[in-house]
Amino acid sequence: MASVVVVGTQWGDEGKGKIVDLLTRYADYVVRFQGGNNAGHTLVVDGKQYIFHIIPSGVLYPDKTCVIGNGVIIDPGVLLAEMADLAGRGFTIAPKQLLISSNAHLIMPYHQRLDQAREASLAREKKIGTTGRGIGPCYMDKVGRAGMKVGDLLDPSLFHDKLQAAVEEKNFVLTRQFGAEPVDFAAIVAQFDAFAAQLAPYVGNVSVVLDQARKQGKNILFEGAQGTQLDIDHG
Repeated sequence: MASVVVVGTQWGDEGKGKIVDLLTRYADYVVRFQGGNNAGHTLVVDGKQYIFHIIPSGVLYPDKTCVIGNGVIIDPGVLLAEMADLAGRGFTIAPKQLLISSNAHLIMPYHQRLDQAREASLAREKKIGTTGRGIGPCYMDKVGRAGMKVGDLLDPSLFHDKLQAAVEEKNFVLTRQFGAEPVDFAAIVAQFDAFAAQLAPYVGNVSVVLDQARKQGKNILFEGAQGTQLDIDHG
């Protein structure tokens, strides 16, 4: 099998989840490498339906290592809720089963607020149809080298400093440009400090792990999200 990439060649919803599930049995690693929680892969196992928004669907197989790569943008609240839901259904995820890239970017509350405010400000014929989950604004910060990373959570002092600067900037845009409510710095600190404590055991260097896996001849399955026709240049 070596390395196999499953991508959609339309606008998403092509049935990638089913193909990934069929191929997972042959894989040692299952990797989500892009997208955010606007993706949704649905599997039915033993008559039970499972929907995955961030976690690779290979997590249902205890002998697979699931990886969330640095191209994925992560809403920690959604990720932890997904993990809790799976645990409640008998699939508790141990750190050895899931590795999260320290370089993956975080979807912050101000990304969601900006996403919703920007969409609301557009004329009907110009609306993008965004999900309002902060996906676009998060990727904008990533490209602009202004984003928050998962690894930042592990250094509270660094995280708080970066967050304070980001909140000041985003609140200026929210209040002055869109007339929207600002986000609360202290509330975000408390929320994300709690996220950090829960996610820390799963965070690591994905690049090193996958490089070693390839050198060892492991089978790696890359699980794509969305589709090529949504590409910003060629879609």
